[in-house]
Amino acid sequence: MNINQLPFSQACENNKAPILDVIRPLFLNSTHLLEIGTGTAQHAVHFAQHLPHLIWQTSDQQGYLEGIEMRLAQVQLMNLRQPLALDVTQTWPLAKQANIDAMFTANTLHIMAKEMVKAFFNGVGEHLQSQGQLCIYGPFNYEGNYTSESNARFDIWLAEQNPQSAIRDIEWIIQLAKEQGLKLMADHTMPANNRLLHFIKM
Repeated sequence: MNINQLPFSQACENNKAPILDVIRPLFLNSTHLLEIGTGTAQHAVHFAQHLPHLIWQTSDQQGYLEGIEMRLAQVQLMNLRQPLALDVTQTWPLAKQANIDAMFTANTLHIMAKEMVKAFFNGVGEHLQSQGQLCIYGPFNYEGNYTSESNARFDIWLAEQNPQSAIRDIEWIIQLAKEQGLKLMADHTMPANNRLLHFIKM
């Protein structure tokens, strides 16, 4: 397949460099990372290219795997792994000895239903090693308020696509993380009214 025919997200193309600037030092000592919701795999390819010390394991729901595999075939990076079929509400396809010391997800929690968000954190709590790093990129509300008019419009659009999708409250996310032994270390301001949350598994 021609690279121009691959699944493509302009948002991923726009935000991959700013995200890399934040995660590069955070994952400096990490060795095995699981990405939840790889999507078009634009992030995976870009980050794996710039973090060659880090094994980057892609994953997503079954319907996205073919597109991910096709994009990965274009680059042949030694540290970039073929995608796992991962539904956060089912048993995660990870061996107990997987040694996952980092996890990353971008623009997923506002797409997921609330029960899926809870399942996401349960999975992180089960599979992320002690002292492991978790980075979550996307929009969040603070004290129940939108951070911008564009986010308010985006939330309306999300509800039109799926009534169970919504921009999540940061306070709820931090509580779910805390229940899984995750401590918020930093909340980074990102372009286009997004955030990058950095947690450590205590």
